[in-house]
Amino acid sequence: MTSDRSPTGHDVELAALAAAGDRRAYGELVRRHGSSVRGLLRRMGADSTTADDLAQDAFLAGFEQVAEYRGEGAFAGWIKRIAARLYLRRVKREARLVFTDAAQDGDDPAALNEPRTANRIDLDEALKSLSRGERLSVSLCYGGDWSHAEVAEALNIPIGTVKSHVKRGLDKLRVRLAQPPEGARREAHG
Repeated sequence: MTSDRSPTGHDVELAALAAAGDRRAYGELVRRHGSSVRGLLRRMGADSTTADDLAQDAFLAGFEQVAEYRGEGAFAGWIKRIAARLYLRRVKREARLVFTDAAQDGDDPAALNEPRTANRIDLDEALKSLSRGERLSVSLCYGGDWSHAEVAEALNIPIGTVKSHVKRGLDKLRVRLAQPPEGARREAHG
C-alpha cells in the first residue's frame, strides 16, 4: 500500500525504509539534507554547479549504501562525509591540491579587506579568503563535523598540519568577520 503523502519520521527510520527499497523515504532524506550538503561543498571550495553535481552524486552513492547507515551518528553527517570524499577525490584528480604546512594562496592581505556589499556577515565570502588547505580543514572540521584525525586521513596530511590549517583559518576568519561591512564603515565615517 502506497501513500500519496511524503514519508515522515526520524532520519534513522527513513534510512531503514530506504534500505528496504522505499525511494520516497530516501527522497525525504534528500529533501531534508540536500541544502546542507551543497552548502558544505561550496564552503569547501566547489562552485554552485559543482556543488549541485557532487551533492547529487553523494545522494546516489548514499542510496546505494544506505543499508550501511546504522544510525550511530546523524544522517546529515554520514551523507556529508560521502559528499566531502567525492569532492576531495575530484580535487585530487584534477591535480590542483597541494598541501604544505606553509601558508598558501589565501595569505594575500588584500583579500581580507575586499569590500562587502551587504550589511551582514558572509561566511562563504570569508572562507574564500583562506588557503585551500585552511578552507578544507576548517570546512570539514566545523561544517562536516570531522575530527582532526579524520581530516588528516582524508587529505593524506599530518594531523599537525590539519591543526595548523584550522588554527590559521579560524584566526583569519575572526579578523575578517570582525571587520564591519564596507557600507557600514562609510556610514560611520561619512
